[in-house]
Amino acid sequence: MTSGHKIRTKAARSGSGRMVERAVAGSAKPRRMGSSTKDGATAAGKTPSETAMSVDKASAKADRGHPYHHGDLHGALLAAAKRVADRDGLNGLTLRAVAREAGVSHAAPAHHFGDITGLLSELAAIGFEAFSAQMGAVPCDGEPPGEVAQQKARAYVAFARDNPCLFQLMFRAERLDQTRPALQAASQKAFARLAMIVGERRGEDIDLDHLTLAQAAGIARIWSLVHGFAMLYLDGRLQHVLDVAPPGTTAEMLLAAMMRLD
Repeated sequence: MTSGHKIRTKAARSGSGRMVERAVAGSAKPRRMGSSTKDGATAAGKTPSETAMSVDKASAKADRGHPYHHGDLHGALLAAAKRVADRDGLNGLTLRAVAREAGVSHAAPAHHFGDITGLLSELAAIGFEAFSAQMGAVPCDGEPPGEVAQQKARAYVAFARDNPCLFQLMFRAERLDQTRPALQAASQKAFARLAMIVGERRGEDIDLDHLTLAQAAGIARIWSLVHGFAMLYLDGRLQHVLDVAPPGTTAEMLLAAMMRLD
């Protein structure tokens, strides 16, 4: 799509794609994983954020085209997986491809992640952490609930736009091990961010373990709307709608109009 159709937010303008790069290769904060895990920690005994924070040097080393030799190999493999996915797509993301990208033996990824499902699950967990951070960066104080909902919807779509492969991986249930604590914790945090939109609009607290029917319907409705919009955007399926809409209509304007109808 043309640049005029881009979804932008205050968080996105700093580059949510760069945010995720830092999350995988240096920091899980905005503006900025294997064998079994415990308490949301990775096989190396680290949370997704701690894993992400220790990857910087290893990732930079691989980026310069030098083989990886020492340090946090677990994190370096995740950084390599992100680069492979961005370059070759999810179908090209194999343990051998990741090992080759990181400059290590073919056995190294299996040692750290068990299989490709383990690696993808930990990469998805990092994605959900960064996604939650971007949603959480939307200012809420003093803003009308409707405006907050608009901004969070834009942040949702902006994350998908800037991290298309990672975003699609995060919602590819057949490729992930949903029983991994790290992935469960990260995805639940992201779900909570989404539920907050409904709570703010309804002016009530939401207990995620005990939703009313109205709350559940509100969450499902806004999630279906925004996620469906994001997927159509990534697939280029909105272009015809934009072409036949009033002149000057952008994807951001279209999303805003949809949110007003909610």
